[in-house]
Amino acid sequence: MADRDLTEFSRTLNADIQASADAEDGSIPNTFMRRVLDDLEQAGVVSDTALAYYTAHGLEIYGYGLPQDGSSLDLYTADFRLTQLDDKLTKAESEKLFRRLAAFLRKCGNVRLSQEDTSDVYDMCVGVEKALPTVPKIRLFLFSNRVSTAAAPPATEFNGISITHELWDLTRLHRQATSGNVGDPIKVSFDEALPCLAAHSDEPNYSVVLAVVSGKQLAELYEEHRTRLLELNVRSFLQTRGAVNRGIRDTLLHAPGRFLAYNNGVTATASHVEFVRNIQGDPVAIKSLTGLQIVNGGQTTASLHHVMTRDKKDLSGVHVQMKLTIVDPEHLAEIVPKISRYSNTQNKVTLVDFSSNHEFHVDFERISRTLWAPPVDGGSQETRWFYERARGQYTDESAKHRTPATQRKFKLITPTRQKFSKADLAKFVHSWEQLPYWVSRGAQKNFAEFMIRTERSMPVVDVQYCKRVIATAILFKAADKVAQSHAAGSHKALITTYLVARLSLAASKRIDLDQIWHKQDVSDAVREALDELCPRIMATVIAPGKHVSEWAKRPDCWDAVSRIPWGVPDALAAELVDEPIEIARPEAEVSVEALEAVELVSSEEWKAIAEWARETGNLKSSDRQLADRVGQRTEQGKTVTGEQARQALRIREEALRFGFHPADQLDAVDD
Repeated sequence: MADRDLTEFSRTLNADIQASADAEDGSIPNTFMRRVLDDLEQAGVVSDTALAYYTAHGLEIYGYGLPQDGSSLDLYTADFRLTQLDDKLTKAESEKLFRRLAAFLRKCGNVRLSQEDTSDVYDMCVGVEKALPTVPKIRLFLFSNRVSTAAAPPATEFNGISITHELWDLTRLHRQATSGNVGDPIKVSFDEALPCLAAHSDEPNYSVVLAVVSGKQLAELYEEHRTRLLELNVRSFLQTRGAVNRGIRDTLLHAPGRFLAYNNGVTATASHVEFVRNIQGDPVAIKSLTGLQIVNGGQTTASLHHVMTRDKKDLSGVHVQMKLTIVDPEHLAEIVPKISRYSNTQNKVTLVDFSSNHEFHVDFERISRTLWAPPVDGGSQETRWFYERARGQYTDESAKHRTPATQRKFKLITPTRQKFSKADLAKFVHSWEQLPYWVSRGAQKNFAEFMIRTERSMPVVDVQYCKRVIATAILFKAADKVAQSHAAGSHKALITTYLVARLSLAASKRIDLDQIWHKQDVSDAVREALDELCPRIMATVIAPGKHVSEWAKRPDCWDAVSRIPWGVPDALAAELVDEPIEIARPEAEVSVEALEAVELVSSEEWKAIAEWARETGNLKSSDRQLADRVGQRTEQGKTVTGEQARQALRIREEALRFGFHPADQLDAVDD
């Protein structure tokens, strides 16, 4: 699994870099460097970075970083090759690249003299020369899209300044990317403890404190963590299109002192808070937060960032009220949606929004983001389908690309026509599953029914599932065009879902969804069948004497449509697969497999995973506790649930990826 993940990450990374370089008309190594630095800036590894490529006379450098806090001087170099995974970065190669990078420190003054004073390299030389007398350490970074065969060289020094070597090869970049996906807890420390008022509660799983934070702090937090800060929010920032968001911006620009009075503030959660306490032991100030998430007020936070970065507004006089709930990590899924539901909201939040953090949608987003759709029309450009798990994600993601070139690149890879929401997903799947009367009842009711069915029989959300769901989207869109060509008018949405459902019924779900994914289009035979069927659907759904929208919501309408005398044309029949295509197996089937797999792992190993996680801190506390629980139950001969088995296997796989060695750990336990 790990090798496949790394291979997929390598392919995705290389394709991204090539597409970006083409869109921006830039060099591939520089594009790779910018991509990596952007990712690591968001992760807080580097900051205040700039590209400046120079090579000559035994030195090579791609850029530098001068953190505003003066904590280090960072120099960057790159190794990027469009190769297979078996092409390794050797120890000799990495040491040579580090030597060429370090040479810049010695020759910086001479390099400056050879440059125009308006060039990026000149600015880099000046910045480095100014930093060297006072900087406490120098960090040399080598970024490579190859797997390294050796560790980075040991620390050295330059003019009495310590030099460390940071080797970010493909494996480490992949680890960083996947670590970000699972949401490493955001940790925030306050230079001056934040005064707070604690509310007493008898609830064992959570407590609440009230505080006022500076607008600048919130904006800087968003700058550092971006949408990771809003992962538990029911939606992402909706940009400044709505009246409320424009109102936030106007207040910040023209009446910042009144922001505290006008704005509803933010609702946040944290898994742990370090307090300053008074002599009675009551919390009076917050020193640090772990696992910080803004679950309501994402618009406020991102608007603050927008005004700080785009409008260059000083936010030092802006204050924001914050209700902070300290939640036991094991109860996040239960409590956070209710916090979001009952908090005062600044834009209408729908039932669809409240399901954003359901495991099904989180898994679908995570896996779908790794998929590359095959190129179409004889081209070479792979694209992505963008699943908008939280409302506004696509707009938020697009807004990160601030220049015309990066915007073009984003639109090229992720075209708007390939964006779809949770409500869209429910519509596509229910049409294929022959439930058009539910689709006809509207997005909210249809989605609610979809979630009920999902809870009843949880599908296995894997690569195949995601591809087939997207194939139903392609089929639905093709049917929609056919309905439009037949002048379905205001009833087009109703006709489209019934058209897909009736085709699915006639073909006994044997239309080749896998082939639709591969071609990113339906076949001529499918399109012709839809065209032939459409008038028959319209005659039944848009029936004289019936209220069409109400009629379409009734199972009776589907019963009438299902009895339309129509058979699959020969051209389409020749393309049908042998067995019906069910988009996914229900979870119950896979749970049996998971339970069997868990039983093959000894109780000692599960406990060893928990102990290893406790010592290394490489797993979330909830994961560590689950591994320990599974170990105890298997030792006692008790069973675990199917969901626990699936999660336990995921935890074991993650532990192995992060360096857990069963034999070594079990030996240590025995000793």
